[in-house]
Amino acid sequence: MSKNDINFDKLARETGETAQEWVYRALRFVVMSGQVQPGRALTIRGIADMLDVSAMPVREALRRLTSEGALELKSNRRIMVPDLSPARLAELLELRIMLEVHAAERALPYVTEAKLSELHALNDEQNKAFEDPDPQGIIIGNQAFHRALYLAHPHAVTLPMIERIWLQLGPLHRLALANLEKHYVTDRHVEIMQAIETRNPFGLRAAIEADIRDGAGYMTQTELLERYTRAEADNLVMPGKDYMTRLVKTT
Repeated sequence: MSKNDINFDKLARETGETAQEWVYRALRFVVMSGQVQPGRALTIRGIADMLDVSAMPVREALRRLTSEGALELKSNRRIMVPDLSPARLAELLELRIMLEVHAAERALPYVTEAKLSELHALNDEQNKAFEDPDPQGIIIGNQAFHRALYLAHPHAVTLPMIERIWLQLGPLHRLALANLEKHYVTDRHVEIMQAIETRNPFGLRAAIEADIRDGAGYMTQTELLERYTRAEADNLVMPGKDYMTRLVKTT
């Protein structure tokens, strides 16, 4: 894992943040934003050099991420980004749908005009990431949109569980972005916001589920999942401005 593999320009160390907190948050961000691929080995020395910290906070961060299912400790003590079988991927996606539909429905009565404006702004930012194209920005933007909606509820107790699912799916997010135009033909975020504006819980449920299924459609194909490698991931073609123009016209 080298500095050339990742991009921290969207994440800065916070004032007063301990080395242990920083390393955990940084690595969690890297995994959740799809910057490391399945089957990738992580080394304590490499991470420590990259973040300019000692080995101790790196060990603790890796331990925490392993306990959360984001990383896997092999019998030879190597830390790996786990591969996902089609069956495990399907289970994670169904769990994600269940939790996020629940979170959205519970948040709906608390969504104010200010919160709706925030969702519109976040959706605009993600659309800009599509146009650039910026894979990391697309992934982060999608998570920010959903997180903002669920946090409208004053007791968003399901959000940590949802983020844990995002973390386990993180290494495959770039695969889901490949050939996006083939399976994501409607802007589901627009449908989500329309359901919120009309206070339609049934429409919101349908839009959340469709957003998750459409967004993951490409990576649920067994053949693609089984032959997915880091080398292939580096050559994935991102959707560009022409696709986003067509997408906006269809919504």
